[in-house]
Amino acid sequence: MTDDLSRVFAALADPTRRDIVARLTTSDATVSELAAPYDVSLQAVSKHVQVLQRAGLVSRSREQQTRPVHLEAEVLDLMTGWIERYRRQAEQRFRRLDDVLARLDEHGDLLDPERPSARGEAS
Repeated sequence: MTDDLSRVFAALADPTRRDIVARLTTSDATVSELAAPYDVSLQAVSKHVQVLQRAGLVSRSREQQTRPVHLEAEVLDLMTGWIERYRRQAEQRFRRLDDVLARLDEHGDLLDPERPSARGEAS
């Protein structure tokens, strides 16, 4: 069984679907409106919308005859949370690496933090 996050990332793996999501951030649109800039059939765009629907990224109103496509922005929070967690972990690793690199002398040896630096000091 595929989890929600995997469905979202899989749906956004296609550049046309990413563009559709980007366009829906400004306003809802019908499938015909979404299809206008693409050199593909209305049916192809409709299939892209269905993939986005299955991933929970968009919904379609059943109340209006035009059935506009609506972006479910809260689903993007799922992705953002996942990405942010791993971004923070990577930043922590880089900070630790920076700390180690800062303690290296010009020969690549670790400096003793208890001993004063030999750089610039007379013996």
